[in-house]
Amino acid sequence: MEGRGRNPYELTDETPVYVISVAAQLSGLHPQTLRQYDRLGLVSPDRAAGRGRRYSARDIQLLRQVQQLSQDEGVNLAGIKRIIELQSQVSAMEQRIAELSAALDGAAATMRQREAQVHASYRRDLVPYQEVQQASALVVWRPKNKRGQGAGE
Repeated sequence: MEGRGRNPYELTDETPVYVISVAAQLSGLHPQTLRQYDRLGLVSPDRAAGRGRRYSARDIQLLRQVQQLSQDEGVNLAGIKRIIELQSQVSAMEQRIAELSAALDGAAATMRQREAQVHASYRRDLVPYQEVQQASALVVWRPKNKRGQGAGE
C-alpha cells in the first residue's frame, strides 16, 4: 500500500470535522473557553474556508486533557501549555527514534547481505579453504647443527 495516497474522504483522529458548538459539547466546555484556549495556543483547531474553527477528535481529547489538568490537578494555563509542548516534543522524538531504528535495522540488513555477497565471491579453487582447528598440543622444535648431526657430537 505504500506509495499510494491517502483517501481524502477517510476520517482520522486528525480530521477537522467539528464546529465550535459541537466541540464545546463533546469536551464539556463553553465555546468562549475554546476560543480563549485557541488564543492562548493551548488547542489550535484548523480553520474552514470561512475562517470558522474546525476541531478534530484529537483536539477534543486535548480539550478534555486541558480541562482535567486545570480543574482536577490545579495546573494554571501557562503550565498546561508547557505540558502540552513537552508532550508534543516527546511524541516527535519517539517518532524520530522509531524512524532511526528502522533505518538502522535496514542498514544492518544491507550490510549483512553485502558481507554474504563478499564471502560468496571468494575463489576457493585458488586456495583451498579449510576451517582451522585450535590445537592444544605443544610442539618443540630443535634445530640440527650445521654438520647434519645432533648437537651432542
